[in-house]
Amino acid sequence: MSDYTQAFRAAAVQAEPVWNDVDGGIDKTIALVAEAAAHGAEIIAFPEVWIPGYPWFLWLDSVAWQSQFVLPYVTNSIEVGSEQFARVEAAARDHGIAISLGFSERDNGSVYIAQAFIDATGVTKTVRRKLKPTHVERTLFGEGDGSDIQVIDTDLGRVGALNCWEHLQPLAKYAMFSQGEQLHVAAWPSFSIFEGAVYALGPEVNVGAARQYAVEGQTFVLSPSGIVGEAGQSLFADTDLKKQLLRVGGGHARIFGPDGQDLAEPLAPTAEGILYADIDYSAILAAKNAADPVGHYSRPDVFRLYFDDTKRSKVIRQAPAGESGGAGRSDGTKAGRADGTEAVDAELAQILEA
Repeated sequence: MSDYTQAFRAAAVQAEPVWNDVDGGIDKTIALVAEAAAHGAEIIAFPEVWIPGYPWFLWLDSVAWQSQFVLPYVTNSIEVGSEQFARVEAAARDHGIAISLGFSERDNGSVYIAQAFIDATGVTKTVRRKLKPTHVERTLFGEGDGSDIQVIDTDLGRVGALNCWEHLQPLAKYAMFSQGEQLHVAAWPSFSIFEGAVYALGPEVNVGAARQYAVEGQTFVLSPSGIVGEAGQSLFADTDLKKQLLRVGGGHARIFGPDGQDLAEPLAPTAEGILYADIDYSAILAAKNAADPVGHYSRPDVFRLYFDDTKRSKVIRQAPAGESGGAGRSDGTKAGRADGTEAVDAELAQILEA
């Protein structure tokens, strides 16, 4: 049951990452967490792939040229459960603040655009992956699955998150709205690339998408943003042309209310800092009274969404004939398989029958 009486202070980061330096990135993360907690925030949200920074090299030149950046990027991505990840969890616990962390997740040899929600006790409640990396991102990052379109119960209510152009996916948004989302993290990398040349990649469209998410879903939105400083431009732009393609700045962090209203004064596009806003969930009820697209303002007799939120296994193990496939428990019932594949047996049967 959702609680609409909750009120708390929230924070959204606008800052430059520590490029391709996982330990330096975590140091900066911890400093920002401490700063937000000192200002009374109960949650802080970080930009898309804040650690180790957004891979702008993907947009700037040929695959051969890009290859020089791939190994440093993957090496400085984070494995969930690692000592580095534990440092962020400890920061949440030490400062008593929840963290929505955008990071490049390394899982074996692959990387994913990920967001973790770590509660104020330092417990990671969920890690979700971007369902479909955007454009050239697909040459570096793997995909998520339906289980990554999720809204979870937290001490701060029903919280969800998406990255960047996932906010241009109408069906993904509707699936999120249908889960009773109260607080949403809309994470962005910065709006520095092809400035003035490709309008769809600029702040007008994308800040508008985050605002639209708020008013369309009647949810509060924390919209953190990275920036590109001189360090980032120097790293990725080795010619004058590339410096024109990847400009310094691009920060456009925002916090929106469920009616689409700005709740914090924006920073300058080149400025680093933290936006703060006081969140009061009772405002959601007022917004939903006007329009609730998954409630009284819906028409399920005309439009319905098919949403498969199954977590997919890359390997389906089938036990030999005559074996149960699961260990027995002391109460005599069959335990689930340790690899979690029991849930896909029905799907496997359909595949074999086809």
